[in-house]
Amino acid sequence: MLLALQGAVSQGILWGIMVLGVFITYKLLDIADLTVDGSFALGGCVSAVLVVEMGVDPWLALIAGTLAGVVAGAVTGLLHTLFNIPAILAGILTQISLWSINLRIMGKSNVPLLKVTTIFSAISDVTGIPQATVSMIVGILFAVLCVGAMYWFFGTEIGSALRATGNNEDMSRALGINTNTTKMIALMLSNGLVGLSGALITQSQKYADIGMGTGAIIIGLAAIVIGEVLGRLTPGKLRSFWSRLIAAVVGSVVYFLIRAIVLQLGMDANDMKLLSAIIVALALAVPVMWERYQLRRSYSKGGE
Repeated sequence: MLLALQGAVSQGILWGIMVLGVFITYKLLDIADLTVDGSFALGGCVSAVLVVEMGVDPWLALIAGTLAGVVAGAVTGLLHTLFNIPAILAGILTQISLWSINLRIMGKSNVPLLKVTTIFSAISDVTGIPQATVSMIVGILFAVLCVGAMYWFFGTEIGSALRATGNNEDMSRALGINTNTTKMIALMLSNGLVGLSGALITQSQKYADIGMGTGAIIIGLAAIVIGEVLGRLTPGKLRSFWSRLIAAVVGSVVYFLIRAIVLQLGMDANDMKLLSAIIVALALAVPVMWERYQLRRSYSKGGE
């Protein structure tokens, strides 16, 4: 049980980097970017093929997986900004295309990394620390770096313009902000983080699979909503930008802990998609119902 929970925490942190990418488009740009399912697998496929078939250093393979995600985001951005295709449809088109592209890259449905060195096995060999613990430590380091980099970037002029675009696109355009450019940057940055997460997960689990990104957007949305709910339950409520970023990663860890506990209790693994949908629905519905309850309660007190 403890090993399963440790694995869930390490997976949750590594997936948390993907959640940060979803956070950019969903919370800052107000777009549910469905490219995520494809770019996550793309990052993993590129990383696996480079390490296994070309003998590339696993650290360079991580960079390549990240850049592959950036390219996928750029394609979605161009479809949306250049050809005025709705963002959600542009993401679907890119996602569908990436299924075939990922198969082309790998040449088969999956690529094992059992006989090659990954960043996790390399660190484990040098330090003697178990790979499960290494995955957690590396995940925390990457998550901290990503949160720090995002906090810095979104405090810059370009980052502030990107956030303004998501808040009010018409007003941003009236202020002279090129909203097409900010959307492109957001989509590229978002999918770059998703690609990085896919590459890390691939090296952690020692294989890349064509279907590894299926449902990634649902996991991302669930983690974000769970993080927000937890933020609302904390004293004083977490409102600052850096705390919202941390909450997104924490939400990812909580999501994977819930999954691990449910599986340990005997739930069929084939029902995990249903569980994910239920978690998202509950996480979205509970805050609304709680606010309505509080509102009714305040009215009843006022009437007294």
